[in-house]
Amino acid sequence: MPEQRLFLRSDTETRFIRLTPLTQASVLFSGALIVGWTILATSVLLIDSIGAGSARDEALREQQIYADRLNELSRERDMRAKEARMAQERFNAALAQVSEMQSRLLASEDRRREFETGIEVIQTTLRRTMKERDNALARASEIVDKYADVSVAIKADGSQRREAEDTVEFLTATLSQTSGERDSMALVAASAEQRLDEMRKQVRLEREKNDRVFSQLEDAVSVSLEPLDEMFNSVGMPPARILETVRRGYSGQGGPLTPLSISTKGEPADATSARANNVLDRLDTLNLYRIAAQKAPFGMPVKSGFRYTSGFGPRWGRMHKGTDFAAATGTPVYATADGEVIWASRQSAYGKLIKIRHEFGIETRFAHLNKIHVKVGQRVSRGDRIGDIGNTGRSTGPHLHYEVRIGSKAVNPMTYIKAAKNVF
Repeated sequence: MPEQRLFLRSDTETRFIRLTPLTQASVLFSGALIVGWTILATSVLLIDSIGAGSARDEALREQQIYADRLNELSRERDMRAKEARMAQERFNAALAQVSEMQSRLLASEDRRREFETGIEVIQTTLRRTMKERDNALARASEIVDKYADVSVAIKADGSQRREAEDTVEFLTATLSQTSGERDSMALVAASAEQRLDEMRKQVRLEREKNDRVFSQLEDAVSVSLEPLDEMFNSVGMPPARILETVRRGYSGQGGPLTPLSISTKGEPADATSARANNVLDRLDTLNLYRIAAQKAPFGMPVKSGFRYTSGFGPRWGRMHKGTDFAAATGTPVYATADGEVIWASRQSAYGKLIKIRHEFGIETRFAHLNKIHVKVGQRVSRGDRIGDIGNTGRSTGPHLHYEVRIGSKAVNPMTYIKAAKNVF
């Protein structure tokens, strides 16, 4: 870069500015620095703009996927509710069929006993008549022999002979009458045997029909019991212990759970009675399951217009002991099982809180409520509206914080909700 001079000429004088190589280098370096900084800043702005557009697109896609998932869950919930209604209808139909078949079975047993009693009476009468006939024949034979021995003496005395002839005529008439009675009783016995065969055939057909009905009932009861077994096992509630607890609580005579059975009047139960009693025992078990399910928190606390925002487990370095259901303020909150309200007021970070004590040592909690519709000591049933969703206590927005506790230990509420989705 040779030294340059920049001349500035006016009307009266001429001046120049000398540009040394160092000055020129400084100017060129400064210009290059400005141009480079401009290019770099423009690139950064373009990259930020492109990145922001991609993030917005990604957020929109995630929002659409989330909305689709919510719609899918809503459809699945509606489908499960429909299946639950259909299962309840099938259960009611099975109970009605059991009642009808039990009545028919009892009527059939009564007819069979009447037939057996009638046949026994006929056979007894026939045996007695035949015995009387045999005795009369034996007596007649003895009399004939007796009078045969004295026939010579009777011939000597005309009056005695006449008396003997009258006696023989009387015996002959008696024998003829006895023979007629014998033939008549033989006809009655043959008719009774024919009637007995018809009754046996009718009883056999009735038993075959009952066998088909019992098979259908046993299948229906098995189909109803298996999902309930799986539901209780999946939440760690042994069915045997649960059923025993419910049975102890409903053991009063004449109560809804008095065991059903078909009486055998002290005699050994036949196959039909034993099978009927087995079906009735399993129906009694099904009824116990139904009561136990009402007393455990298998229901949904929120039924419309909600989304899951936080599940059970660690959150932000602390343990989140429940499941959050986000919904608009005022959305109804329902009891998830039968129980007794033991708290219905504010409690620090929970805000407005409801606690319900259930059977089997279970407690449910409903926090951050806007309104409370129950009071302490009140008995509630599953599906009763107990409050409204709100934003009280330590909360970032309207939602329900739902907890399930066994003793003092919190457990995952979704375990119960998922276990019951194929049953209710």
